[in-house]
Amino acid sequence: MGLISLLWGIVSMLWMILALIPLLGWGNWFLIPFAAVGAIIAAIGIALTAPGRRGRAKTGLILNVVVIVVAVTRLALGGGVI
Repeated sequence: MGLISLLWGIVSMLWMILALIPLLGWGNWFLIPFAAVGAIIAAIGIALTAPGRRGRAKTGLILNVVVIVVAVTRLALGGGVI
């Protein structure tokens, strides 16, 4: 699960970079739920993995949370969230 969440976070991060381009901000509406699912997968991975092997899941969780924060901020600045 840790590897899946890490890859999910990397894809989310790449998508976020693309959504920062003007006129492509609508991608944030799809990015937020996508990254939320990745964060849920990472949280499950952290809960089910042995304490010494949680690095990938923690990194995936951090990546997905950063993407969610940046996407919500981008929507707020652009007037997409009221």
